[in-house]
Amino acid sequence: MTTVISPQEVAKHNTKDDLWCIIHGKVYDLTNFVEEHPGGVRVILKQAGKDATSAFEPIHPPDIINRYLSPDVCKGEIDVTATLGQAEEAETDEEKRLRLARENMPSIQEMYNAFDFESVAKTVLRPEAWAYYSSGSDDEISMRENHNAFHRIWLKPRVMVDVKNIDMTTHMLGTQTAFPLYITGTALGKLGHPEGELVLTRSAAETNIIQMIPTLASCSFDEIVDAALKTQTQWLQLYVNSDREITKAFINHAEKRGIKGLFITVDAPQLGRREKDMRVKYSDDAPEEMEQKDVSRNEGAARYISTFIDPSLNWNDLKWFKSITKVPIILKGVQTAADSVQAFRYGCQGVVLSNHGGRQLDFAPSGIEILPEVMDALHKEKGFNGENFEVYVDGGIRRGSDIFKALALGASGVGIGRPVLFAMSTYGEAGVTRLIQLLQEELAMHMRLMGAKSIKDIKADMVDIRNLKDHFVTNPIDHLSHSAYERMVPRGLLPSKL
Repeated sequence: MTTVISPQEVAKHNTKDDLWCIIHGKVYDLTNFVEEHPGGVRVILKQAGKDATSAFEPIHPPDIINRYLSPDVCKGEIDVTATLGQAEEAETDEEKRLRLARENMPSIQEMYNAFDFESVAKTVLRPEAWAYYSSGSDDEISMRENHNAFHRIWLKPRVMVDVKNIDMTTHMLGTQTAFPLYITGTALGKLGHPEGELVLTRSAAETNIIQMIPTLASCSFDEIVDAALKTQTQWLQLYVNSDREITKAFINHAEKRGIKGLFITVDAPQLGRREKDMRVKYSDDAPEEMEQKDVSRNEGAARYISTFIDPSLNWNDLKWFKSITKVPIILKGVQTAADSVQAFRYGCQGVVLSNHGGRQLDFAPSGIEILPEVMDALHKEKGFNGENFEVYVDGGIRRGSDIFKALALGASGVGIGRPVLFAMSTYGEAGVTRLIQLLQEELAMHMRLMGAKSIKDIKADMVDIRNLKDHFVTNPIDHLSHSAYERMVPRGLLPSKL
């Protein structure tokens, strides 16, 4: 028989040595877990004796407690009748600001590009959500360079081509898709929308593109797969766990559920320093019980997702991965031609040229910059034919012209992350769908104006890359990108909290 516990009883257990909290209507004793919490002690202490659902939900899949903690930690269910009599907390100034911002959002019909969604998202997201989604590593040079690099590629249009009918369909890892764009794996979807990654699943189905499911989604893996249509293709982004048995079980389960591509993230043996995210850690005072020596304020929300990742991952591990799954293996986060060739030689089915959205190593090159040298190196490899090894690019894709340029230089397709998060955070499923349709329409326009009737007609001689590696060449100012970007500000120039 289930034990029913009153909110008053839960409130008594509000110290580090005796800590209960409520999550989704159930009461948990987290006393023995406090010191092990990946996000630090302070985060749990703030919720001691309280309902922690609103803090828990955006950054944890719903099944995480059952997967990692003993059933004994659940003390019972909260007495719902008792909670109904509690007075609602007054709306804070920040909550009022966010409510008014959402009430006064522009019409979705006024969203004409990815930067429109980003600029609105900045006004309606909670500070911690905006900081997590928008931040890059260190000085955010690589993050900005990801988009800027596309400006150093110019187009060479061909005319007098019959482009009445355009075919944008293509195949990626054997799946036919509406056009060569996929939603890449991004963590913590519920920071931006209550339904999190399920929004992206539905929009991917509606627009017939592929969704990559992140290891660190706010929704559980099975929730996301269950939300997909039977005809829908999904890939899995994998952070390799230090406990390889956990990784093996996850891969095997994903394969049984029909995942068509395993994208192993290889650029995160250690978390990058994302200072915008880190600075949000200082926005709230720690509980009085906490002493300074106990407070770890190093990574902000990103800390939650870094502690289990195996820094010993290396090339020799690929033999093991190939022994436990038949799903195509792609390395995500490759940043040199040499490593791309190495991936081909080790029998991978492809790579994603990516610097993790500029969130790991600052001054790592953009994927689009290294794409030409990667393709040149691969074409010199015996056995490479352009079909048995696929090259993808993510980072900085904001326009249909960016997609066109990547395809011209040899990419099989491109991934987008932040743009869909901003669209989801503002207008939900309708926003994501509109964003994808805008990119599709822009690509169609560029194909017509460039004289390319189909994806296979997009060739390298249609682009001029002479300035691609020149980081000091003068480019026209991209006012949209510059206006949407939130500049980093040193602490001395930030407003005082006094």
